Amino acid sequence: MRADLVPDDLWERVAPLLPPPPERRHRYPGRLRVPDRAALTGVMYVLRTGVAWRDVPTETLGCSGVTAWRRLRDWTEAGVWPRLHATLLTELRRADLLDLDDCAVDGSHVRALKRGDHVGPSPVDRARAGSKHHLIVDRHGTPLAVTLTGGNRHDVTQLLPLLDAFPSIRGLRGRPRSNPRRLYADRGYDFDKYRCLVRKRGVKPMIARRGVSHGFGLGRVRWVVERAFAWLHQFKRLRIRYERRADLHQGLLQLACSLICIRRLRTSF
Repeated sequence: MRADLVPDDLWERVAPLLPPPPERRHRYPGRLRVPDRAALTGVMYVLRTGVAWRDVPTETLGCSGVTAWRRLRDWTEAGVWPRLHATLLTELRRADLLDLDDCAVDGSHVRALKRGDHVGPSPVDRARAGSKHHLIVDRHGTPLAVTLTGGNRHDVTQLLPLLDAFPSIRGLRGRPRSNPRRLYADRGYDFDKYRCLVRKRGVKPMIARRGVSHGFGLGRVRWVVERAFAWLHQFKRLRIRYERRADLHQGLLQLACSLICIRRLRTSF
């Protein structure tokens, strides 16, 4: 199980991004530090299975849940996950596996059991506490950027923040890509004000109009974002938000996006 949770291709990309461990004291060194790979195994175990941190099997994984949580906190604060995601997107573009001309955007509700930051009454869950995942993907459904808000935030309010979070993707000669050419969205984004703001960024908005019957054709392009949410929610820790700290849940979201990118790289060969 340990080899499956942190395979070599994942570890080779994560290891250079991790902050160096603190120096050990000479007089009272204390316990030996748990290796980073073992700690990442604990984080991956929680992400995939959805168990509580206290239920991480220490004997099997070589790392306790408390240690895995602390290492996740430190790595999130150090900005490891956005850099890992950007690195993988660069590899995908170099391998001609990204189509950044047509991108799609959408949001998905999740219940937040422990409340915390970025939590609000969900309009689709009887006003229970919830959060919302906002995602932008390329033509193939590869996650490009993800944000987290309260469950009562409208999808359209995160349209511009998602474009701001669009990474600068290198991998080919010339300037890195930092914007899609066309952006597809459903009727929830049907506001002329935001269409104008998107156009000012050099992006052509392809947003469905309210009152127009289904079958207009945009669904043939934007369905990939729904599939991407299904991929994300295969990681059971993301189906329900348990973390009080929004940055830790955001870090797990970005780690899951990176794992989807690695899968894409594996299936291309």
